[in-house]
Amino acid sequence: MEENETEELKASVNAVEFIYNIGSRDLDECLFADSLVTVSDLGRELGDFSVSVTKASYNEELCYLLHANSHGAVDDIPCGTSIEAYISKKLDILEENHHEYVKLEKQTVDRKVHIVRQDDQLVVNRIISEKEGVKTQTHTFPLSSLKGFVSEASNFLILRILARHKTVPENMTFLSFDANTVLSKSGYRALGWKNQMIGEKSVDIFGIERTVSSAKDSSATWHCYFMPDGHLASRVQLGSPAIMKLLHLPFLLDGAEKNNIPVFEKKPLIWEEDMELYSKFLDRKEELKADYSSYIRQHPELKALMADFLQFLLLRKPQDVFSFARDFFAPFASQSPQGKSHNDSQNVP
Repeated sequence: MEENETEELKASVNAVEFIYNIGSRDLDECLFADSLVTVSDLGRELGDFSVSVTKASYNEELCYLLHANSHGAVDDIPCGTSIEAYISKKLDILEENHHEYVKLEKQTVDRKVHIVRQDDQLVVNRIISEKEGVKTQTHTFPLSSLKGFVSEASNFLILRILARHKTVPENMTFLSFDANTVLSKSGYRALGWKNQMIGEKSVDIFGIERTVSSAKDSSATWHCYFMPDGHLASRVQLGSPAIMKLLHLPFLLDGAEKNNIPVFEKKPLIWEEDMELYSKFLDRKEELKADYSSYIRQHPELKALMADFLQFLLLRKPQDVFSFARDFFAPFASQSPQGKSHNDSQNVP
């Protein structure tokens, strides 16, 4: 099913100006990873949450690659979300994959959203897999109608930038998608400072609220608190029984503490003692042996050729084995099919 969204929604002037004024330095200061633990309101550990940003390239365009993952179990029901996105220096989505799942007792609800920029449009494909079957939807949005648009992925970058600035401008309303990929409004406001215990240390953290106001569904609101350097300290969706918390202080990125990051001694990898790596090694070894055996069976002349070469080699016992092998196999090269060369053989996929 294809739909063209025509509803006229606009981001606020402050939101558009905020994106316009984002510089490379702002984004480069967001290049780090966060890792939090998801706990219940009673303190029971339910899962984990992580988000990282790195520099990347997309179709030869320099950009940023964001990974976000949340996995765990709420009320003993396994669920999770993963996001992978390529984001331009102006926070435009080049391509984004968003996957959510809930594993119920008798079925798994699976939702995938793929967003990609194609020419002057943003194409959104949505696939929902439920017990009743698979539903597919396609939406197209002219880029001209998406000024001030923020996806779930670029939202993480905006939050980090705002946290490092330690302020949220008034009337910060962007365009965004709600849970059903309906174009909606997304607003940010400051929650101020509060104190939180992280590990054994009491830390001041800065809060930011984000609300996605859906035109067809109830609004969704998140409260996120950040360290002064932009590291995420806690994250919760209002109404959810779970909260994501930072358990240990990360190494701060600002000031003198940047130079105090310890250098850990490189430990040798003894892969033979790693059960997972050793198992992969054995599997790969058997796979290669089977592949080689199959090739030899398909080319019985190979055994005779190698036997002749080894016999001749042992009879002559040359000092320069490589030159001897080259001279021995030279006549066979002239017998190869016309147009076939050594370079061709190296280009076989």
